[in-house]
Amino acid sequence: MSGSKKRRGSLLAGCLLLACLGMTGCQVYTGGQTLPSPDYLSDDVQYFPAGPEMKLAREAAAMQVQKQEMAAGQGRTY
Repeated sequence: MSGSKKRRGSLLAGCLLLACLGMTGCQVYTGGQTLPSPDYLSDDVQYFPAGPEMKLAREAAAMQVQKQEMAAGQGRTY
């Protein structure tokens, strides 16, 4: 092989490698940031609706009702 064929082969391999790296779309960690892949705009995003502020809302409501029933029952005589 002559020098120009080797140079052309190396240039072609370098361009192919650069093209493959550009199309992979992997995450990159740069300057303390994790940057997303180029495909993040077309990715479907899961939506998680906001839940109650207090995780045990039903239990707290049941305890409140029980407390009110007990307070109402204090005045009764059996």
